Amino acid sequence: MDGNGTLFGTLSGNTREVLHKFTVDLPKKHGRGGQSALRFARLRMEKRHNYVRKTAELATQFFINPSTSQPNVSGLILAGSADFKTELGQSDMFDQRLSAKILNVVDVSYGGENGFNQAIELSAEVLSNVKFIQEKKLIGKYFEEISQDTGKYVFGVDDTMAALEMGAVETLIVWENLDINRYTLKNSATGEASVKHFNKAQEADQGNFKDKATSAELEVVEKTLLLEWFAENYRNFGCTLEFITNKSQEGSQFCRGFGGIGGILRYQVEVNAYEDASDEEYDEDFE
Repeated sequence: MDGNGTLFGTLSGNTREVLHKFTVDLPKKHGRGGQSALRFARLRMEKRHNYVRKTAELATQFFINPSTSQPNVSGLILAGSADFKTELGQSDMFDQRLSAKILNVVDVSYGGENGFNQAIELSAEVLSNVKFIQEKKLIGKYFEEISQDTGKYVFGVDDTMAALEMGAVETLIVWENLDINRYTLKNSATGEASVKHFNKAQEADQGNFKDKATSAELEVVEKTLLLEWFAENYRNFGCTLEFITNKSQEGSQFCRGFGGIGGILRYQVEVNAYEDASDEEYDEDFE
């Protein structure tokens, strides 16, 4: 909540995004000729009360999922240049389900968009901690599937893509700095199109751009960073997309041991890795 009343929340499951923000104009002081100090004070208190009430109502509207009656954010930041932010957080009018989600209360020097951005900067450490905790929990769940040998997990580019095509992936997990490109290639002899995924080392190997059976050239029709392709297309596979870092021990282990890409499955499936260049181990620097 900034100088004009801005409050924002971080999206559950993906703290890199800001879900909503809204502004509410603060009550302004207008001089009224002949108005007594007592009457003026009472009117100011009423306006202040109405402001807090309106902000609390908007917070509930934006940050409570009506279908589940639960918060749709993992955390809230209250920010402002006055004490309204503190009063809001302590008010009985502020939904108690949201009170439990307050991560930080900060003072900002600006209103509007500048104040909003300043609030994010001042809360960077808090938001980073939220991301860190969520990441450890997510990867912990992934490793639990592996340790219990449930078969409800997948890793590596090709097996993950195969599981996506089956609609079996519930949660797609990808390292945020994954440096793999998605190629659409066309065989110059047959005109047949294929999709390959290469890291930097594989891109440097010209043999990956030739048909192994006929040595025909494979023309690059399209090249896209796989991270961007996932961001644009993951909804088509009915899954959620989670970007992780390698900052936590769990995240680092996922990147080093599983290539920085995998998924938690809805059900056990059998996927057969393709025996081509894209199945080779990705020796990327995850430091």
